Amino acid sequence: MYRLVLMVLLAGIYLTSAAQQQSNYKLVWSDEFEKEGRPDSTKWGYEHGFVRNEEAQWYQPENAWYKNGMLVIEAKREQKPNPGYVPGSNNWAKKRALINYTSSCLVTAGKKSWTYGRFELRARIDVSQGMWPAWWTLGVEKSWPANGEIDIMEYYKGKLLANIACLGKDGNPEWFSHRVPVDSMGGTAWSSRFHVWKMDWTPAFIALYVDGQLLNKVALDSLGNKDGNGFNPFKQPHYMLLNLAVGGMNGGDPCRTSFPRKFEVDYVRVYQQQ
Repeated sequence: MYRLVLMVLLAGIYLTSAAQQQSNYKLVWSDEFEKEGRPDSTKWGYEHGFVRNEEAQWYQPENAWYKNGMLVIEAKREQKPNPGYVPGSNNWAKKRALINYTSSCLVTAGKKSWTYGRFELRARIDVSQGMWPAWWTLGVEKSWPANGEIDIMEYYKGKLLANIACLGKDGNPEWFSHRVPVDSMGGTAWSSRFHVWKMDWTPAFIALYVDGQLLNKVALDSLGNKDGNGFNPFKQPHYMLLNLAVGGMNGGDPCRTSFPRKFEVDYVRVYQQQ
């Protein structure tokens, strides 16, 4: 009888503690995408052109809009001249005479950034060949990878990724990664539904989840840059990015994929402890 009472008391203490921890978080920023039309310019800016990873898409604002309570980022197959084309260039972005795909990358850089908090996104991702949707953060100080990167949601080549990167000893990124085959989660049936991605970022750790399932958890003390200057890029503000990339170094070959393809986001929310 005593043991039963003790177990009930301990369970009550645990539930109270968990409830208090949840109640300590306050919503400090969000976009529910309720207003039809262009994304909210007070919250989002854009990347432009060919940006990174030798990706196939040209980023432009026109491929993102709010509709039916969601943000839609649409990747299109369309051809037009590359305004940055330089004949004879060895640069991957400048040697392309044509743009063959377009998409959008929304960023909060210069508008809003955060240090620590609970970040949540509800979205439906496209897992077609060549698609590379992502929701991620970058630190505001130093150049990549010394500024730190958190991939709260990333997908390519059949796998869902939860990654954290800082500067390694050799000057290259040091990755703390976890990958889950989408087939193990239900394949196209899983990807046809909306799911919730979450990050808990505290002074002690970063934990990444999907639908309440922990994918990756790393102690913050492990994430300092390894160049000897003592800088930890995850003890500084980060801004967020939302994008649908195509092809490139990791996305796979999109040639046999029909277009347009969509990354649909129901909401993005940021909570911080009070």
